[in-house]
Amino acid sequence: MKKQITTLTIAITAFAIGMGFNNIAMSNIPANYKVAVVDLNTVVSKSAQVKALKKEQQTKLQELQKWIETVRADVAKQSTQESKEKLIKKYDAEFAKKQETIKKNYAMKLQAIDKSITATIAQEAKAQNYNLVLSKSSVLYGGDDITASIAKNVK
Repeated sequence: MKKQITTLTIAITAFAIGMGFNNIAMSNIPANYKVAVVDLNTVVSKSAQVKALKKEQQTKLQELQKWIETVRADVAKQSTQESKEKLIKKYDAEFAKKQETIKKNYAMKLQAIDKSITATIAQEAKAQNYNLVLSKSSVLYGGDDITASIAKNVK
């Protein structure tokens, strides 16, 4: 019982000290410090670049599906099991190469879009004199929501 009281006392003391440091740290923030929040899901969903990338990816996947159907037909035409297995091995390697190319292309374009959105957010934040911009999903309370102006400026 005495050990529990000691532990509780230490915990309360540590909490009080932590709050004191928090208040000291918060008191160093200038009065004109501006914080903005952005709903990144909204910005991404309204981005023309993202929509174009999704459409392009869908087209590539449809082309790949057509290619697979052609491959299946080609394999079915083979008369011997040996020739089928040889052709399947060839097409498996080709499929893996096509799939890797599609993934790399998608990742590269997605990274460029991410940089573009990040640059737009930074540019808008500077234009509106914000010192800090946070993702809206990580903020419980506070900050000016600049999602609409970001979404309008994102290409």
